[in-house]
Amino acid sequence: MKATLRPPQDDSEWATYHDIRRHVLFELRGRGLSYDASHPDEHRAGHHPLVLWAGDAAVGVLRVDITGTVAVFRRVAVRPEVQRRGYGQQLLRLAEQFAKTHGCTRIESHVDPDAVAFYERCGFAHLTDPHGPGTIPLMGKAIL
Repeated sequence: MKATLRPPQDDSEWATYHDIRRHVLFELRGRGLSYDASHPDEHRAGHHPLVLWAGDAAVGVLRVDITGTVAVFRRVAVRPEVQRRGYGQQLLRLAEQFAKTHGCTRIESHVDPDAVAFYERCGFAHLTDPHGPGTIPLMGKAIL
């Protein structure tokens, strides 16, 4: 199914955005209580919370933070029950298009070590030593 990427439009969509992030990135990693849906970063200038929609179902989220010509993909998450169906690739591809329309020429993202191979398949390369102790790998790619 073709997916679309857009900002949350109303309170219900904001709740969905936060529910996906909280569950995938915090609860499933044992840190559910540390999630802050009211964090001021969500509404800073240049920060763009986005939801991936497959029809009327929200399947993934990320925030694109833009500084100059660099887009940083933050808190990328796809609902567990729809993973391995191509939504992650669509999410990154559409986010790349979003960044390009905002004048970006490069993408960076701190990537969970378990997701490194996925990002490599999506054209990202290591920007830091992926084997450093306690390191969350920084990966990136040029926007063509």
